[in-house]
Amino acid sequence: MSTSKSTNVHWHEGNLTREERWGSMGTRGGTLWFTGLSASGKSTIASALEQVLVQRGVPSYRLDGDNIRHGLNKNLGFSAEDRAENIRRIGEVAKLFADGGSVALTSFISPYRADRDQCRALHAEAGLPFIEVFVDAPIEVCEERDPKGLYKKARAGEIRGFTGIDDPYEAPTKPELVLKTGEHSLEQCVDACIEAIEKQLGVRVPAVTG
Repeated sequence: MSTSKSTNVHWHEGNLTREERWGSMGTRGGTLWFTGLSASGKSTIASALEQVLVQRGVPSYRLDGDNIRHGLNKNLGFSAEDRAENIRRIGEVAKLFADGGSVALTSFISPYRADRDQCRALHAEAGLPFIEVFVDAPIEVCEERDPKGLYKKARAGEIRGFTGIDDPYEAPTKPELVLKTGEHSLEQCVDACIEAIEKQLGVRVPAVTG
């Protein structure tokens, strides 16, 4: 757990309760945490799911690994310590989105169980739902896809500390949802996520009509 360096700060309660906020919005918040190897399909699924949710009137926001490193976390590298801080910050941001009544979709390799468990604990302490989604694709499938050419560079020694090559990936032991992208279509994965959102977050996702 990160140690706070802030002093003389106090939590300021607002005038609006979570129940009042969610009730006025007609929805509930929570986080789907997509984890898996690079090129496993995390961002593709999260992007498609975000589009479906918003089109059906469910507030949602996607936090993507590469995108976040362009801004909020651009001062972090890829050491174990920086990766831990990267995930800690995202856990806090996702918690804020969830508290605000949105379905937060986080798409990060997040290779270490301890870091993901910390994010789960953050949500649990705040009384917010957290769904760990393991995007389970064999490394052979990921290397075959390799849209960014990262595996090729890692195999050639041009990238050090690359997850799955010379840095470990600790797969979830008890994820709420497993998506096997080497076996199932994008549409099937999105449908599975929607089912989890309805059952585990208690959010109604309207069906397409017309």
